[in-house]
Amino acid sequence: MKWAEGIDKLGLGLYFLLCIFAIANIYSVDHKLGEKQLIFFCISLFVGLIIFVGRSKFFENMSAIIYIGGVLLLIGLFPFGKEILGQKNWYKFGSFTMQPVEFAKIGTALMLANYVSGPEFNLSNKKSLYTTLAIVGIPAAVVLMIPDVGSMLVFIAFFIALYREGLSGLLFGIGFLFAGVFLISLAINPIYVAGAIVLIIGGWIAMNYYKMSWNIISISGIVGSVVLLCGLAFASPKILEKLPKHQRERIEVLYKGEKAFRDTSGYNLLYSKTAIGSGGLFGKGYREGSVTQGKFVPEQETDYIFCTVGEEWGFVGSAVLILCYLVFIGRIYYLAEQQKSAFNRVFGYCFASILLMHFTINLGMVMGLFPTVGIPLPYFSYGGSSLLAFSIMTFIFFKLNYSDRNSLV
Repeated sequence: MKWAEGIDKLGLGLYFLLCIFAIANIYSVDHKLGEKQLIFFCISLFVGLIIFVGRSKFFENMSAIIYIGGVLLLIGLFPFGKEILGQKNWYKFGSFTMQPVEFAKIGTALMLANYVSGPEFNLSNKKSLYTTLAIVGIPAAVVLMIPDVGSMLVFIAFFIALYREGLSGLLFGIGFLFAGVFLISLAINPIYVAGAIVLIIGGWIAMNYYKMSWNIISISGIVGSVVLLCGLAFASPKILEKLPKHQRERIEVLYKGEKAFRDTSGYNLLYSKTAIGSGGLFGKGYREGSVTQGKFVPEQETDYIFCTVGEEWGFVGSAVLILCYLVFIGRIYYLAEQQKSAFNRVFGYCFASILLMHFTINLGMVMGLFPTVGIPLPYFSYGGSSLLAFSIMTFIFFKLNYSDRNSLV
């Protein structure tokens, strides 16, 4: 059929596969929630159909309004939000809840794509750089004040899209360097960390001494970097002490193990690992998982849904699921790179990078490689807000891709 030309069948097929498999796993944990998730999926498909039959230019033209609406929804949480599990990041309407940060990501992606695709954009220009940082930083700052550290981390995804458009990789290096110093200083005496920083930078200066242009700016930069990094090393343990107890313990679990906090922050992780490990090679079978059916893992239908897959479908089922995600995310990146429109390309990179961040953090969290921060697995974790938001981004991108393939330009 001619109208179907341009529809990416592999991408949409993987979307349906992930959503249907997710509903089955949520149903295994709680059949009532599984039925609700099926309703959310049907609503998502209806919204997706509306997106697909609409005009693709709508999203580019309305990006600023959608972005401002998303930021206002975030700000509205402070007076009107409902606190759930210690975070005031939900609106409650009767028996239904809505998490606006999921929709704010859509607005940010659209707004960033609109600005970056404009004729005046040039990351070598400070105005362009500061504007892009503001577009990402405003909603991220509001999310951090909620506070929702996990969702704030997802906003790093937008810098991956900006890197494709010319953002210096040095910013990523600086970010990883500061994060590394912070985490290492929690495990090792800060004096040793500061000493290592001085030795490493000193060695680098010695190797590049005759290549460098020595002036007040370069000297100030080196001294300032040493002072900042050493200061962070000594401040890291004190920063940890100032965090709320549950956040502090979630970080300490990485160093002391979940058994040290088995009655508090380590409880979820302990039973999550138990469930995944007990699945063996092929799993215990659908609805046969003792940990899953025993409800031992709190939030196992949302943030910890992967432990259900590990226990019931085993290593093989988990590997197939991970492969599906990697192929799907890779497919989005590939299609984004093929777009003739800069707007479509940037939105595609934003979308794929958001998926990548959610996927990486969630799996790392469930397996004990990352602190528990409340990040859902895309399409898979129970929740109408998450499924609808990811579905909207999915159908927006595939609509843009469809229009791009059928355009004459």
